[in-house]
Amino acid sequence: MGTHFKGTDTEKLTLNAFIKMMRASESINNRLNRHLAENDLTLSQFGTLEALFHLGPLNQRSIGEKLLKSGGNITMVIDNLEKSGLVNRKPDPSDRRAVLIHLTKKGREFISTFFPEHLSKIMDEFSVLSKKEKIELARICKKLGLKET
Repeated sequence: MGTHFKGTDTEKLTLNAFIKMMRASESINNRLNRHLAENDLTLSQFGTLEALFHLGPLNQRSIGEKLLKSGGNITMVIDNLEKSGLVNRKPDPSDRRAVLIHLTKKGREFISTFFPEHLSKIMDEFSVLSKKEKIELARICKKLGLKET
């Protein structure tokens, strides 16, 4: 569904592109979030586990930057993952003031099994696009995401 806005052609084209991008994103997220919810995970919790799995121990600030989340939000995410036994906090050996977030054995076992399942669902979502379309979509999204304000 396009816009019913009665602006200029450029305004309508831009608004239609925005609406389609947001609807596609929400639609995909809704389907993928069901898989997360079935495993009692939020998107931020999954993102944290995935980052730790692929990048190793990180401080909360780095996790927040990767997930585009505030410090307070990340603190709550880490607290909940710690309560679940999936991560723990340890002093950073290179900076006594800092704390690093580590996957526990339980967390590593969980994400090493869960991530391939989730990736399979993402692959299925994007299966309607050709390789060329995926490359172009990634390029366009990066361009939009890096726009300076």
